[in-house]
Amino acid sequence: MTRFPTHFIPHGGGPCFFMENDPPDTWDPLAAWLRALPSTLPEKPKAIVVISGHWEEHPVAVNAGAHPPMLFDYYGFPRRTYELSYPAPGDPALAARIKDLIEKTGIPVRLEGERGFDHGVFVPFLLINPQADIPVVQLSLHPSLDPKVHLVLGNAIAPLRDEGVWIVGSGMSYHNLMRFRSQYNPGAKAFDDWLGAVVEAEPRARVQNLINWAKAPSARESQPREDHLVPLFVAAGAALEEPAERVFNDDPWNAAISGFRFG
Repeated sequence: MTRFPTHFIPHGGGPCFFMENDPPDTWDPLAAWLRALPSTLPEKPKAIVVISGHWEEHPVAVNAGAHPPMLFDYYGFPRRTYELSYPAPGDPALAARIKDLIEKTGIPVRLEGERGFDHGVFVPFLLINPQADIPVVQLSLHPSLDPKVHLVLGNAIAPLRDEGVWIVGSGMSYHNLMRFRSQYNPGAKAFDDWLGAVVEAEPRARVQNLINWAKAPSARESQPREDHLVPLFVAAGAALEEPAERVFNDDPWNAAISGFRFG
């Protein structure tokens, strides 16, 4: 079995790909990249593990539902965006394996069978795999948002990459909702430039810089609360000693965002 890479993907703003935007092409580059992403994988995954910036639990939780429902965790959008459906199956056996792998690290973890796919999952994956024919298991963040904890979580589930499983962190490398659409937003580019350089650096340096991300230029301006950055730490942890590269970059609404491939 070929080893899969891991990815950190920007998932856009709410259900942005399924509504009118101003300007109309705001999210087109990201949508095109997400649609093309499967073509960059070595083969079709047997399953996908998604770590979304929209789910935090203590203990860390793994969605073990066989048929996860939809969780429309956004507000004030057009009616049709609450009629979206992503009927990908879950994978209870894989969820149990993830729990076993994480337990070996000493991080408390539990199985959760009721929660639906949040929009950090179904919005991008309606583009990535619209057929919804690959099982998806969602893994929560730890509410501490501690980089070290999430690097360990990623490293714990790294063996899955050799078992046909694609690990995807779904968030946003820039997530200051108050600054989107700002006509002058140099902090977004400063942080994005820093993040791109750090991810593509030698793995040991990458880890140390990610742990200290809050010291980066415009860090807290770009991530007032880092829930949407933390999925990147999990993706990086699952390819801890392997090279990485920036594979997507754009600036919707003057907010520089990037996607990364590890391994």
